[in-house]
Amino acid sequence: MGAYILRRLLLVIPTLFGVMVINFALTQFVPGGPIQQIEARFEGEGDAIGNLAGTEGAGVQEEGNSYVGARGLPPEFLAKLEVQFGFARFVCAEGFTGTPSLNAPECRKEAIPAIERFFIMMGKYVTLDFGESYFRSISVVDLVIEKMPVSITLGLWSTLIAYLVSIPLGIRKAVRDGSSFDTWTSGVIIAAYAIPSFLFAVLLMVLFAGGSYFQWFPLRGLTSEGWQDFSLFGKITDYLWHIVLPVTAQLISSFAVLTLLTKNSFLDEIRKQYVMTARAKGLSEGRVLYGHVFRNAMLIVIAGFPGLFLAVFFGSSLLIEVIFSLDGLGQLAFRSAVERDYPVIFGTLFAFGLIGLIVGIISDLMYVLVDPRIDFERRE
Repeated sequence: MGAYILRRLLLVIPTLFGVMVINFALTQFVPGGPIQQIEARFEGEGDAIGNLAGTEGAGVQEEGNSYVGARGLPPEFLAKLEVQFGFARFVCAEGFTGTPSLNAPECRKEAIPAIERFFIMMGKYVTLDFGESYFRSISVVDLVIEKMPVSITLGLWSTLIAYLVSIPLGIRKAVRDGSSFDTWTSGVIIAAYAIPSFLFAVLLMVLFAGGSYFQWFPLRGLTSEGWQDFSLFGKITDYLWHIVLPVTAQLISSFAVLTLLTKNSFLDEIRKQYVMTARAKGLSEGRVLYGHVFRNAMLIVIAGFPGLFLAVFFGSSLLIEVIFSLDGLGQLAFRSAVERDYPVIFGTLFAFGLIGLIVGIISDLMYVLVDPRIDFERRE
């Protein structure tokens, strides 16, 4: 098993490198960049988020009846931005002792080739230096930590509730396969799976968050104003009160796959010879199901552990966050893509990709833990 784990760990390096190469190459063909985003803001065009929020052109000062940004940004300022963002560097004559800039006759600006920028970036990532956001003056790590509470809330509660409901429901559907209970529960979970989560979120808002009917739940945020001054019980109650609607909206389509997967896995095991033998020996149905079938049937569910782990910590829906005014990783990813905030895009891609690959190895170890008969080395 040790040799297998070592091989898998060594495969992490080329896999992660390939993911980064492909995504970095794709960004080279996408029109626009962070410099163009800054120019657009100064020229009053704003960005996609600002346009949606009605704040386009915010921060652009006026002189008379025209924008300052309409005259364009000074070349020296743009050159400094390119150097600051790592797209270019100042090359000065030997012996130059002043501050490198376009105004110095001994200096010139030189673009850094894309392949060199890629390896500079990867060298920093190896030392876990993910840099700083272009537009927020905060490190990528601190920015992700700042947004994590929202994503952990949505991912943890929706995943926990889905597993607590789906696994027992799937087992009961397998035991009562073909009954009326199996039929109507299948209809309900498939209908729920077909409902887009963002439409269900809007429905919940209209019904229960001050729309046309009831105002039972708050409309935005994870906590109320003055939450820090609440008692411990008040903080917990207020937090749970705020997450009911977004978690419910996130959860609506999570039951179907896991429930049907559990049911089919149990059905496959229940029909095997060892189950018939256990029943013939007089074991109770509960002992048969949970003492013999459960371990084997749950192997296929354990295969989804990497996705479960990532969903708990990084699972976030952009539309759910926008509808309920939650500022999590979903909105961070969208804003970063729109603004071409490359340190955030590639830093999070590298970190989450590495975590996903490592968790995949942990999933294989859990297979062996649940069923020691599995030997990955012998299979190879």
